[in-house]
Amino acid sequence: MNATPLLPNFLAGRWQDGTGHGATLLDPVLGTPLVRVSSAGLDLAEGFAFAREQGGTALRALTYRQRAALLGEIVKVLQANRDAYYEIATANCGTTTKDSAVDIDGGIFTLGYYAKQGEALGDAKLLLDGERIRMAKDPVFQTQHIMSPTRGVALFINAFNFPSWGLWEKAAPALLSGVPVIVKPATATAWLTQRMVKDVVDAGILPAGALSVVCGSSAGLMDQLGPFDVVSFTGSAETARIIRSHPAVAQRSVRCNIEADSLNSALLDPAAAAGDEAFNLLVNEVVREMTVKSGQKCTAIRRIFVPRALFDATAQAIAAKLAKTTVGNPRNEATRMGALVSREQYDSVLAGIAHLKTEAEVLFDGSAAALVDADPAVAACVAPVLLGHRQPAQAKVLHEVEVFGPVATLMAYDSLEQALELIRRGEGSLVASVYSADPAFIAHAAGELGSSHGRVHAISPDVAAVQSGHGNVMPMSLHGGPGRAGGGEELGGLRALGFYHRRSAVQGSTAALDILCSPRAAFGVTP
Repeated sequence: MNATPLLPNFLAGRWQDGTGHGATLLDPVLGTPLVRVSSAGLDLAEGFAFAREQGGTALRALTYRQRAALLGEIVKVLQANRDAYYEIATANCGTTTKDSAVDIDGGIFTLGYYAKQGEALGDAKLLLDGERIRMAKDPVFQTQHIMSPTRGVALFINAFNFPSWGLWEKAAPALLSGVPVIVKPATATAWLTQRMVKDVVDAGILPAGALSVVCGSSAGLMDQLGPFDVVSFTGSAETARIIRSHPAVAQRSVRCNIEADSLNSALLDPAAAAGDEAFNLLVNEVVREMTVKSGQKCTAIRRIFVPRALFDATAQAIAAKLAKTTVGNPRNEATRMGALVSREQYDSVLAGIAHLKTEAEVLFDGSAAALVDADPAVAACVAPVLLGHRQPAQAKVLHEVEVFGPVATLMAYDSLEQALELIRRGEGSLVASVYSADPAFIAHAAGELGSSHGRVHAISPDVAAVQSGHGNVMPMSLHGGPGRAGGGEELGGLRALGFYHRRSAVQGSTAALDILCSPRAAFGVTP
């Protein structure tokens, strides 16, 4: 008999165990088994049909205000169980308490934000997209574009790095829209997602079928999707290609949102000087982005662009701060950076670093320092590594390969035009950050980088104390990016609801439109 407990799945309105041994989730620091997950043997067709017919029907019967109230109740449940979530994150994700907060509290904050946004939409059941437009000389005949909740299910295939936030940043706008959710968390860190869903289900907040979780293999999930369903994926570009080519997307036109690889950049104003405010802000932000969650953030800084004259000073300043970063067991208070999520990820990051080294020099390598309270032969701990290239225009791999760990590359530039061109070699990213004390420079750089990035984060001395951070994804701002980053869009306030609604034009008499639009409709969303 296997002593490692098996986490049940919640599908078709009931808890169900998968068959077989399944996959065992391990403590990435101690290497000990924690729980098992399996989706084998589940009747997926039944689960998807139940979500559409039971969950979707019940959610759509509610107004936006009522659904927003449900989100508020979920927030209360999650807040009441925060301590348990932190324990799971430490054991399963290898993160320090501070890093776990980015995921756990970030997810709860996002839910709370959409609860407030939904409350403002009032007692409506559809959204108006723009004003009415006259279609004839006689104003009696007009057209009104409306947004209606899709009559399908939202399938979320999530990444391992944010088992809490990755669920709720998608689920909040989906549930607010009236669309039931089926989440398939990444296997390595599925425990936290499953526990959060369990707490919400046990609290009886949502209608049956509104929220489901499937842990283990994703086999067969995409096969269940129909024309009115949507799928949102966060993960590797390789898996994204498989999803995009699946018949559900390619033949049945299932709406698909992808967030994939991203070689995010940081740009220092050429007018900056070593030790000035803009310089120090860049150094601090780079170190934070390299070490928070051990660099396992899709928004982390991967390439750092500084004027050539500041290359050495920047390298020394970043290295000095990285040298103070203790790596090891997150249970030890002396640890400042925990582990990667698994030994498989550990091997992948080391291989990636070796690949980047074929083009870059090593400016700092923290691997010589002993781990805190951890066995290097067992723990998935990788120390921060700062690489560098003084002629990045000659590089290729550095602009193409993202290593998902505590690794970044410093690059010298000779002109702003060159820096912008090199940043664009990332072929589309989630975020670029700009560091300057000059508002005119920030405005110019943001305008130049906007078309190749989902977000431009400008850090200047006047916002230093209140800025949210290069890598922190806030619900009121867009998350996503073109090209290599996947071409998707999430969050951005009420814009997020557009993914879960269908736009249509209603052409008719003003009398009919008056009945359609009031009080059942709300303004405010133009996806």
